[in-house]
Amino acid sequence: MPRKRMNGFEEDLKDLGFGSKVTQQSHFRMLNHDGSFNVERVGLPLLRKLSFYHSILTMPWWKFHVTIIGTFFVLNCMFAIVFMLLGPHAIQGMEVHSVPEQFVQDFFFSVQSFTTVGYGHLSPNGFWSSLVAAFDAFFGLLGFALATSLLFARFSRPTARIMYSNQALIAPYHDGEALMFRIANERDSQLLDVEAKVLYTQMEMVNGRRIRRFYELKLERNKVAFLPLHWTIVHPINDESPIYGFSQDDMREAEAEILILLTAIDDIYSHTVHSRSSYRYNEMVWRAKFMDMFEPTESGHVKVDMRKLHKFEPVDKAEEKQP
Repeated sequence: MPRKRMNGFEEDLKDLGFGSKVTQQSHFRMLNHDGSFNVERVGLPLLRKLSFYHSILTMPWWKFHVTIIGTFFVLNCMFAIVFMLLGPHAIQGMEVHSVPEQFVQDFFFSVQSFTTVGYGHLSPNGFWSSLVAAFDAFFGLLGFALATSLLFARFSRPTARIMYSNQALIAPYHDGEALMFRIANERDSQLLDVEAKVLYTQMEMVNGRRIRRFYELKLERNKVAFLPLHWTIVHPINDESPIYGFSQDDMREAEAEILILLTAIDDIYSHTVHSRSSYRYNEMVWRAKFMDMFEPTESGHVKVDMRKLHKFEPVDKAEEKQP
């Protein structure tokens, strides 16, 4: 299997920020499909490690809603316990016959104070219960303001939703072969100046040690001005390519992986957005080509079937090689 050599200085420049230890020891996927890295950081104090604002903006929507609802429930339970400690007469208009019943009524009185609804049936009785109700209302106003700002920040945060084909293909290309995969914008918003950077990484034997090396792949086209349809990103496999002459078994032996970084400008927000993904050697299909995604329409408009983004078909050896 052909291997390209580089000196130590060039090797340091091409580690992409993973560091020499990772390149020597890691045999796992470097980059997940969702763009996250397989790196675990330990040793930081819990308070310094936590980043509430970053976490709340990047977590999935269902986790965000569970966090907001859970916080609302926990805070009102805490205030309900405080009202219970003040006694059954701390809330005027309350009629209770058991401890669970008192907790339930204290909880819903806390909800009324927290949301500043105040139905009028229950009210604080005395200085201490009034003071607790005042703090309850204060935390409610503060909490709703914070939740509203976080919700707005999540909606206004520019992100890219790029769909990648499930597999990368080694397909016929002109008089040779090329590595290619397809991407498409999942949203109706437009992406401008979309630029792709594709890197190839593999394990190599260097001075008796098996380490990971990185190579940037030259693309047929690394930038498009618009992305209204799909884009097939192509790396021609010629004698300048780091995977020239490789077979499927060579890729498996080298634990090959393709790393992808996309950068674009969101037309609505006028902000730069990013997307990352990767393909491992077992996610590459040899001698196959993508199926056509375009469909004819009576109106003459261009129609693209996004369901066909992942579909491909095998290429017979006798078939004429086409781009």
